[in-house]
Amino acid sequence: MNENSRAYNSVWQLRGDSWCRLEEAADRLTRATTTGQLKDTYVRICRGLLTRLTPLEPYWAYPGSPHFAKLQRQFTAGNYDKFAQAVARINRALTTESYRTGDTNHAGVDETDMFPADPRSLERPVSTSEEQLYFEVLVVEQMTEAQERALRKEVRSWRRPDDEFVYELVVVSSGDEALIAARLNPNLQAVVIRRRFSHQSKRDLTTLADFVDTKVSKDLDDHKSPDERAQILAASLSELRPELDLYLMTEIEVEEVAGRLGPHFRRVFHAREGFLELHLSILHGVAARYRTPFFSALKQYSHRPTGVFHALPISQGKSIVNSHWIKDMVGFYGLDVFMAETSATCGGLDSLLEPTGPLRDAQQLAAETYGSRRTYFVTNGTSTANKIVTQSLVAPGDIVLLDRNCHQSHHYGMMLAGANVVYLEAYPLPDYTMYGAVPLREIKSKLLSLRRAGKLDRVKMISLTNCTFDGVVYDVERVMEECLAIKPDLVFLWDEAWFAFARFHPVYRRRTAMAAARKLREKLCDPAYVKEYEAQLTAELDGTAGEPATEDELLDRRLQPDPAKARVRVYATQSTHKTLTSLRQGSMIHVFDQDYEQKVSEAFHEAYMAHTSTSPNYQILASLDLGRRQVALEGMELVQRQIENAMQLRDAIDNHPLLSKYVRCLRTSDLIPDDHRPSHIAQPLRSGLRNMMTAWDSDEFVLDPSRITLSIGRTGYDGDTFKRDQLMDRHGVQINKTSRNTVLFMTNIGTTRSSVAFLVEVLVKIARELDERIGEMGLGERGRFEQQVRKLTTNTAAMPDFSGFHPVFLDPSGSEPTPEGDVRRAFYLSYDETNCEYLTGDEIDGKLDAGIDVVSATFVTPYPPGFPVLVPGQLFSRQILNFIRDLDTPEIHGYKPEFGYRVYTEKAIEMCRPTGAAPSNGHRPTEEPAFTSD
Repeated sequence: MNENSRAYNSVWQLRGDSWCRLEEAADRLTRATTTGQLKDTYVRICRGLLTRLTPLEPYWAYPGSPHFAKLQRQFTAGNYDKFAQAVARINRALTTESYRTGDTNHAGVDETDMFPADPRSLERPVSTSEEQLYFEVLVVEQMTEAQERALRKEVRSWRRPDDEFVYELVVVSSGDEALIAARLNPNLQAVVIRRRFSHQSKRDLTTLADFVDTKVSKDLDDHKSPDERAQILAASLSELRPELDLYLMTEIEVEEVAGRLGPHFRRVFHAREGFLELHLSILHGVAARYRTPFFSALKQYSHRPTGVFHALPISQGKSIVNSHWIKDMVGFYGLDVFMAETSATCGGLDSLLEPTGPLRDAQQLAAETYGSRRTYFVTNGTSTANKIVTQSLVAPGDIVLLDRNCHQSHHYGMMLAGANVVYLEAYPLPDYTMYGAVPLREIKSKLLSLRRAGKLDRVKMISLTNCTFDGVVYDVERVMEECLAIKPDLVFLWDEAWFAFARFHPVYRRRTAMAAARKLREKLCDPAYVKEYEAQLTAELDGTAGEPATEDELLDRRLQPDPAKARVRVYATQSTHKTLTSLRQGSMIHVFDQDYEQKVSEAFHEAYMAHTSTSPNYQILASLDLGRRQVALEGMELVQRQIENAMQLRDAIDNHPLLSKYVRCLRTSDLIPDDHRPSHIAQPLRSGLRNMMTAWDSDEFVLDPSRITLSIGRTGYDGDTFKRDQLMDRHGVQINKTSRNTVLFMTNIGTTRSSVAFLVEVLVKIARELDERIGEMGLGERGRFEQQVRKLTTNTAAMPDFSGFHPVFLDPSGSEPTPEGDVRRAFYLSYDETNCEYLTGDEIDGKLDAGIDVVSATFVTPYPPGFPVLVPGQLFSRQILNFIRDLDTPEIHGYKPEFGYRVYTEKAIEMCRPTGAAPSNGHRPTEEPAFTSD
């Protein structure tokens, strides 16, 4: 199994492909022309596929263990016709998902459902009275086959035609199999734990090792009491799938058990009297997550007759349906979207600025789903979300540590808040003209230097991008732990604009801001950690721990925060519309801040009011509500599919003989230097779930599997040309980011295998045309092509570090110089045009040669790579100018080709100098290096 399944990262595609191949082999087996050796071949193929499916099928309700056992008996007895018919019916039911009606006996019989409906025909959702929504429930208990059949029969007898949902059971007998089922089966929405279950399966689980952790928890052994084992299993399931509803059934002391174990379970039932109530509770639990308060209110409101004597003529489509000239709007958008348009901010629809009804409920449900303490909807994208959080936390003069390569909204947010910014340097990747992420050592170094200068009390916040555009993911918990050891009340803003989906995968989740914040909070409250820290502190005080650590030792050592002082104050901003289901600009702010009520709530409210429209788009808000419902019920399945599609794309590119001649998928080791990967696994994404988990547990940085950075230097195309001319203009393939010699592909929860196949077709076509063109080149043209390839593959671009603020924008206080600059002062100085002038790159070179400072008056951001190489108040350097020239990119924000760069005049800089300060005459004695050597 391992050899054949090496390319799979999720069982659901392995399982689906195996059933499809089994149907094909069974059909060939039953053909009259299949005889002799050929028949033996197909018998062997069917036997192998059944062997592959045998360890998988116990964890799904359909076809279920009884049906699968019957199928195996038919094959063993040589009843190949019946076997082939049964396989075809099962595979059809799995492919079309007709089994989700709950009628497993007839699933797959109707051949009319072989082709899914055109999504354009699904203008109105099917009502629940016509189709009940399907899910599965895991039961953990040792049962005989007869007991299992009786339980299934009883559950089906409780169904009612007006139920919103219908479910089937998956029964396992051990704790380890319960965890495996939860990891493999995305249809599970609830788990019922009974007292009688073993800790370890009697089945051979080794064939599943590529997909799940099959090691049994040492805590989950048979020497523990049934209640203890139930509690341990519940905690493990909650960590693995926090969205699952957990129920406990016990026969003794149910009241006492409920008091002790209630926090771990949604409800506790007595085994002899709670079956029907359990059934109703399961339906109610799923209904709670299915609920969409704001979307439902908006639908209801759109059906009410209204008289509009207010704003918004488009309300209920009246300005359109009565028009002679724009009725085609209704034809394109449909009437419902206009029926739902209203300017009402009270009654049944609530106000985004002061929510008290369905919007408040929708945001509370989102907080539960995303693991935050509070969640706020934002209708103008994460750019606005970042500014809201920054303005609510940062006051003028506060020091903020900021990743220099972050999104421009952070830079503008710092300017609006009046922050003094310390820019953090990410590690460079000069071969690909991009940056990675900010090493923890760099962060600690800046914090320690501020402490040494006596400015640590002014440090308010650190803002980092998780994950980066190129897919580099931080060890979020460790970063926060070590920073809090230096600055116990530091606030963290994690920009997770491209990482909202990560919450819904058990491996990804541990590196998200909200999951790490909750885990860190639990750790600081853990008596064992408190005792360990106090012992360490005592050793330092009485001298047994040796000499106090030097700063170099602190940089190398893993620091632990003081549980008595550290405060967990974490914010995450997410672009729901980028990686999950939402209309464009739909975003969320997630808050896990112990001090929110006491220190932030009023300021946050004011910042939210300052940046949020009083006329928010209700369609965006409703889509956020619906997107939350989707991930609460099927998030794990969607993210698994996203990752598997990415892995299929990687394999298709790297294993194609022509594509691999010109392009290559960059590996983890290409994008993350070895120093930041203690696991030293070069391709954890391609070597099974166990290696991926090892890397995600230990490495400082890991790579998001759903990002595929394609090195294209050998094609002779630069990234921008490849994106624009080859992908978008010719083939309609949309991508976002490029660098000098790479393009970035991203799979998402909407990516299909067909769309992956289409992209592979396009890339093969481009490679084939390129191969033909190269073969027909003359000597001169061939030489120019090879020169371009060398330029893109061997001539790496020097990556400039932040060159520093001019001294007039630095804070002169403190015992020693520190690098924070007043961005707002530098920004607004340019509002007086007499303070500015335009200089070309050559003119700036001339001034630098003369030892004269040249200071940027604006942000300068080349696209690609998309990060500001200059901010207001920053000194120009030759390295920065050379970097921009080497990029040879046509799009540079903040640069006008006909005029040059906007800079401050020497007179303006002198006017900014504090009274009594010695003049510099515009000269600088030396220019410090402004680039990193590779």
